[in-house]
Amino acid sequence: MGEVLPLAIGIAASPFPVIPVILLLFTDRARAAAWSFLSGWLVGVGGTAAVFVLLAEVVDQSSDTPEWASWLRIVGGVALVAYGVKQWVGRGHHSEQPAWMRQISGASPRAAFRLALLLSAANPKVLLLAAAAGLAIGADDFTARGDVVAVVLFTLVASVSVAIPVLAYTLLGERVLRPLGVARDWLVRNNAAVMAVVLVVIGLLLLQEGITSL
Repeated sequence: MGEVLPLAIGIAASPFPVIPVILLLFTDRARAAAWSFLSGWLVGVGGTAAVFVLLAEVVDQSSDTPEWASWLRIVGGVALVAYGVKQWVGRGHHSEQPAWMRQISGASPRAAFRLALLLSAANPKVLLLAAAAGLAIGADDFTARGDVVAVVLFTLVASVSVAIPVLAYTLLGERVLRPLGVARDWLVRNNAAVMAVVLVVIGLLLLQEGITSL
């Protein structure tokens, strides 16, 4: 888990999933939509990690650190660093919100669930980190129960930044909307810069792990 937790923290530190869940809290069906989004996010992140756990175990069960897994970490690390640099270079070039952000004000709980799946399982940033975590878990000598526990822990840590606004709104109601609105505005303005730093740091960690395990 020492290798997997930084990957989970990398997902949790990203502002990308936090912005939509906060936006959902300002809609008419805030509580239902936000809980649906959180559920979809858990399914997307956990499901992606689980698929790569199974892939790692099916492809190679002969050693704790198969060579192919090391090379995948290196490739994933290079991809994350490159994507992070691209995000940083282009951070000031996009002043408008993406279309999905502008349309989220009318999202139903079902639409919120689908959006969370899209932003997790189909998002290249999250996909690379969840895939790396799944490969790391599958390459270790865990039992089936150990794999499940590791995937659950990874998913919970990766989802904590999405869960906090939902739980805060559920417990405190509209009192949390003002500070969440401030957080939302800051994240929207600095989304690209924060995401770039997170991607580069996690990419370098993956590179280091892949190179040292060869």
